[in-house]
Amino acid sequence: MNFNDPVERAALAGEFVLGQLSPGEQAEFERELARNREVARAVVTWQERLLPLALNVKPQAPPQGLWPRIERDIAVGVSSRAPKSAGIWSNLAFWRMAAGLSMAAALALAWIVLVAGPVSSSQQYVAVLQSPTDKNAGWIVETGARDSVRLTPLLATPVGSGQALQFWTKPDGAAGPTSLGLVPADRPTVVPGSKLPGLSPNQLFEITLEPAGGSPIGRPTGPILFLGRAVKV
Repeated sequence: MNFNDPVERAALAGEFVLGQLSPGEQAEFERELARNREVARAVVTWQERLLPLALNVKPQAPPQGLWPRIERDIAVGVSSRAPKSAGIWSNLAFWRMAAGLSMAAALALAWIVLVAGPVSSSQQYVAVLQSPTDKNAGWIVETGARDSVRLTPLLATPVGSGQALQFWTKPDGAAGPTSLGLVPADRPTVVPGSKLPGLSPNQLFEITLEPAGGSPIGRPTGPILFLGRAVKV
């Protein structure tokens, strides 16, 4: 792996995000990711492109008879070549999952090449907000040409009656977080740049669960649902 070559670095980052690296390659990539800022930027760029894709792709039912035919073909191949102890390789659920992942990867690459194009030069920073409990990515934060912030949900965030989602940010060295307001759980929100206390690499962004009107004390009171730090792209 040549991490000094920008082209190969970007390709490796894309394969990493899509889960296409072998176990050995992934381990090597993760070691480099932990110490190489350029590799981290490449990963965030791919995440920014690929994660919103899940919001735009609707499930498609396969043609009638497709899965029975695949299962029949696999069963014939397994019975003729594999021992009875083949384990996961004879598991039809595994092959269904593998086929689905391969199709998702192909769709993602096609979408990037044909639709997305290069990342806009107006996007200065990006942060992927993850759940602190299960590490699932739930929101993407992007900054625009005028330092406005666009917050986009990647999955449904349950909000109970009398509760609200509140968006916060805290630059490195700041005394405390600044509220960027309440945000809806089901659609993107754009926050004007005038609300920002500044914008810098490693800046913290987080979403907390607060009372319906927002935190009454000017700082988070409820649990942190998602958080992440900004990376310059």
